[in-house]
Amino acid sequence: MFKKRITLLIVIALIALAVAVYFLRPTQSPTVAHTGTTPATAEPATTAAALTVTVSPPETADWPVEVTASGWLAAWQDVVISAQVGGQMIQTVEAAVGDTVAEGAVIATLSRTSLDNDILQLEASLESAQAALDQATAEADRARKLSGGSAISEQQAAQYVATERKAKADVASAEAQLASANLDLSHTQVTAVTGGIVASRSAAIGDVVAEGQELFRLVRDGRVEWQAEVPLGQLRQVEVGTPVIVPTPLGNITGTVRRIAPAASESNGRVIVYVALTPPDGDTQPKTGIMISGVFQTGLRPALSVPASAVVMQDGFSYVFALNDDGATVTRIKVDTDRRQRDRVEITSALSADAQIVHSGGAFLSDGSVVRVVTQDAASADAADTQTALKTANDQTGADR
Repeated sequence: MFKKRITLLIVIALIALAVAVYFLRPTQSPTVAHTGTTPATAEPATTAAALTVTVSPPETADWPVEVTASGWLAAWQDVVISAQVGGQMIQTVEAAVGDTVAEGAVIATLSRTSLDNDILQLEASLESAQAALDQATAEADRARKLSGGSAISEQQAAQYVATERKAKADVASAEAQLASANLDLSHTQVTAVTGGIVASRSAAIGDVVAEGQELFRLVRDGRVEWQAEVPLGQLRQVEVGTPVIVPTPLGNITGTVRRIAPAASESNGRVIVYVALTPPDGDTQPKTGIMISGVFQTGLRPALSVPASAVVMQDGFSYVFALNDDGATVTRIKVDTDRRQRDRVEITSALSADAQIVHSGGAFLSDGSVVRVVTQDAASADAADTQTALKTANDQTGADR
């Protein structure tokens, strides 16, 4: 038994040695003959392309010069509607927050019972004063006729005339009081002094109002403006009439500068610029109280631009890749960027206008990488083929399931 084990171990060792010799034998080049002659020079292997790319030169075009600022959306004008008569109870409220009201529309009513009673009393007082005036006028007329004779003295005649003047004053006072009461009565109907949108409402049925108490606040004519805070250093580029683009939750809204504040804020040194907004036809005004950013378009300036996808960030800097003259390799170029417009980026550093810039995929390239250049149409076709293949594979997978 012991001899059999020794023999088995020797066989296993020989097999392992044979396997080791096989894998560790020297490898001969297939181009070298065993006749001892010098082998022919082998052709260099072609390096595989790292990426298939499309290229194009930078574009030069006039781009708008822009000043970006932030600010609040606010009412063009706030309209405060207050109670013009005090001590009356609110009976009805006809407008709610968000309603659009027309100029002169009744938006609340106040009780009028006590004012009606006051008017009846003042009408009676006026009637009494008128009667007193009629009597005083008659006596004064008689006194003026008799004052030339000896029937009455001049002092008595002057007294009748004075009584007449006092009666006229009493009538005028009673008329004024009655007119004031009628005006108070008309104020029991609270109306919108101008058209607009109800921004807030503090009126509630059953409240007894005080004279001058705020009941409603309107956004005049429903117009909302952008109150932008512009840094003082950039204000010289902005003037009345400058066009503005303001992005809002409803989409981009255009506008123009209508007024510039005469003084800067003491807290942040910025100047408020008031921008009148012009929503597209059929769109409502944006909501107030929203902080947004917008752009003042202060002019035009030529810009050398490349596709935004061509710019890659590496080591904290911006780079583009340009195709070399050999048409197969690329060079990495450090660039400075500035303005952006749609899908393009302005390059402000030195960049040849004839450079062939790689459109995309720079993150997978390095300086000297080998690329395969195709036309934009070919790239689009390849992408379409890839999408078709993926869709076919997905459909097949679904069918197998």
